Amino acid sequence: MVKNKVVVVTGGTRGIGYEIVRLFKENGANVILFGSKEESVNKAQETLKKDGYEVDGFYPNLSSFEEVEITFKEIVKKYGRIDILINNAGISANKKIDDTTSKEFADIMDINVTAIFNTTKAVVPHMKENGGGVILNTSSMVSIYGQPAGVGYPSSKFAVNGLTKSLARELAPYNIRVNAVAPGVTNTDMIASLPKEQIEPLIKSIPLGRIGEPRDIANAFLFLASDMASYITGNILSVDGAARS
Repeated sequence: MVKNKVVVVTGGTRGIGYEIVRLFKENGANVILFGSKEESVNKAQETLKKDGYEVDGFYPNLSSFEEVEITFKEIVKKYGRIDILINNAGISANKKIDDTTSKEFADIMDINVTAIFNTTKAVVPHMKENGGGVILNTSSMVSIYGQPAGVGYPSSKFAVNGLTKSLARELAPYNIRVNAVAPGVTNTDMIASLPKEQIEPLIKSIPLGRIGEPRDIANAFLFLASDMASYITGNILSVDGAARS
């Protein structure tokens, strides 16, 4: 579905991001993964290589537009273009507001929002030059419903939705589609570490009767990145089993 496309995935070293990298490789893409640290990037590359998938990896500071811009230029120099950008890097929060510092709130916004601005700003000139492209952002079900604590996280995801919808309108004349995927509860390392008594009520609240798997979320990204979604832009696709807050 994305054969020979050049795809950059931020936050691609584990969880949903890692599954996106793997699925896009299975579908014939040239994938470049970004991680926060050299060690995590190397580990992800080694694991993928054991399964026969070669990927390039970088670890720029996504909060620095200059670092991101330099990295993208390096990618374009090697591959000739960037067709698809998937902004998946992010951090979560669950503290009550009384216990949350201004710096903690700012850090969440920096990684979850400013980083998307930086990567998008850096990639758009290349996509315009290439005649179009696809930008996909990872949102969350809490961007629709909020959450009872950790206000910085849903605030950042509301902002991601705003970026997605606004950029879709701005970039449509250049044949650049912008969408987001809003996962529900997903079976990542964070969820796996929770005790059974916390997981079971979560499952009961989901009409489909299970939490999502990373592949469920990755499939949505693959669809939106492909030509099957060529007339879809400015959408926030919920992938949550019809879960409600």
